[in-house]
Amino acid sequence: MKKLRIIAGLAAVGLAALGLAGCSTDGSSGGKTTVNWWTWDDHQAANYKLCIPGFEKANPDITVKISQYNVNDYFTKLTAGFVAGTAPDAFQNSVPLLGQYAGQKQIMPLDDLIKKTGFDLGKFDIGVDSWKYTDGKQYGIPLDWAGAAIYFNEDMVKAAGLTDDAIKTMTWNPDDGGTFDKIVAHLTVDTNGKRGDEPGFDKNSVKTYGIGTLAASDFNGQTSWNPFVTTLGWKLGGDATAWPKVLPYDDPRMTKTLDYIRGLGDRGLMPKFGQFTISAAEQMGAGQVAMAQDGTWSATSITKVPGVKVGIAPTVEGPDGTRGMISNSNANNIFVGTKHVDQTWKWVSYMGSVECQTIAGKTATFLPSIAQALQSTVDAQKADGVDISSFIDALKKKELYPAPPISNGQEITDTLQPMFEAFFSGEGDASFLKTAQAKSKEILAKK
Repeated sequence: MKKLRIIAGLAAVGLAALGLAGCSTDGSSGGKTTVNWWTWDDHQAANYKLCIPGFEKANPDITVKISQYNVNDYFTKLTAGFVAGTAPDAFQNSVPLLGQYAGQKQIMPLDDLIKKTGFDLGKFDIGVDSWKYTDGKQYGIPLDWAGAAIYFNEDMVKAAGLTDDAIKTMTWNPDDGGTFDKIVAHLTVDTNGKRGDEPGFDKNSVKTYGIGTLAASDFNGQTSWNPFVTTLGWKLGGDATAWPKVLPYDDPRMTKTLDYIRGLGDRGLMPKFGQFTISAAEQMGAGQVAMAQDGTWSATSITKVPGVKVGIAPTVEGPDGTRGMISNSNANNIFVGTKHVDQTWKWVSYMGSVECQTIAGKTATFLPSIAQALQSTVDAQKADGVDISSFIDALKKKELYPAPPISNGQEITDTLQPMFEAFFSGEGDASFLKTAQAKSKEILAKK
């Protein structure tokens, strides 16, 4: 997937030429109605299947079929289904595609169903507003959310004379880097055993970097620069929480943040952009990095790296002592052509219940959008020796801001990604942000 960055892997869906699809497949057999639900995530497919027995017991006239497809094929299959009228009754979707699907009337506004059944959107702690289209209607029921976290090698931290608490309370500012900078430097070790804050450190011959790369080509920087610049008050949509008309990159806060992050690579304290092609978990397993900022979705894999004891810390505190980061919320959409609106809504609304999200969320391969269910996830993981309490703290302390839905998300990605990639590759300076902002304004204005 991974969450907000999923759009980078999408093929062009080509919806502009599509009209309203006719209808989905009937899905009725032996007096029962079959509701088809699709996802790209194998973990969610497996975990939501655990909700089916309870649902079908309460609804004996409905059978639920879950299908999972690789993300590289998923949206192409959906588009083909829209054209042929064979799309699933309901499916998992990502925020960047809301504008296209709702704009082409391929997904159903859910307001009437919500009102008819008294479904309480207030139970969700994040994600609801991200799924309102420009017509003001609600098109999605939140499934999950994702943000960033800092994972650290506990033995390396201890060997450096640092404490876990020091990692969990790191401060940052773009001028001197705060305690974050000092810790990253001290955890960095060259091939001669010199630390990054010691005389004689060789930045061109590093054995272990203090932190995995924070340079990324995606336009939102979800697990790279975003948790840093957000502490300065900058947000991807500016003052707009939805459907921004410009992405405000041409901002001194962005310039200083990106310059600082690229500087970490120049100083030999983190790998440069593209230096490693393996995952953060593999880098930690190989001893190449002492810390890694990665997605919350990586918690259950990165903490189980063989031979490495990995702790989890929240993202950095900014100059005013607060944390912040962008968060994506995937959601359920209902295909406008379904022949089984009421039955599909029963399944979709059940997936959005505390009961189902508690059952499905226990493995922490995704984080439920309902705090009560998320607490059960935290408790289950604690019993398994994994402390993800910082995730629910971020939710409860309002440290997350929802990724704003945007128009023409694929074109935004295709246009801006090469600009960020060039910058972090050392080509030019942060003045590219002015061009990036102008391009975003131009693309977001397109119908």
